[in-house]
Amino acid sequence: MTQNPTPRPVPSPERVMLRRRLAVVLWRAVAVVAMALGLLGVVLPVMPTVPFLIVAAWAASKGWPAFEIWLLNHRLFGPPIVQWRERGAVPRRAKWLSTVMMACSGIGMQFFPAIPLWLRIAVPLVMLAVAVWLWMRPDT
Repeated sequence: MTQNPTPRPVPSPERVMLRRRLAVVLWRAVAVVAMALGLLGVVLPVMPTVPFLIVAAWAASKGWPAFEIWLLNHRLFGPPIVQWRERGAVPRRAKWLSTVMMACSGIGMQFFPAIPLWLRIAVPLVMLAVAVWLWMRPDT
């Protein structure tokens, strides 16, 4: 004979509101950090921009709709985010740039003997897998 487990107590409305507020703050924090990393990628050639913008828009959709709308309507940032959301598309130029940067990084790692051998093997393999996945995405 199975017994029903003891029912959980219903949280108070104040506790529910606190959880919601905390969730909104966390989603906004993720959006701001991702946006900051994306902006850093605009000026640093080794840092990607669009993936962080996509993450920023996704996080904003969870807790900051006004910021998401601003990102989607932005003259520079909006089109790549919209293309990704609609078709999972990545611009061909971004594919080439990413592939070349990953290849340079993977080759460059081989000239640093201080990096453990397993990392000098594993990281380029992961980058190769990412490059293959990236080239399987549709072009814009």
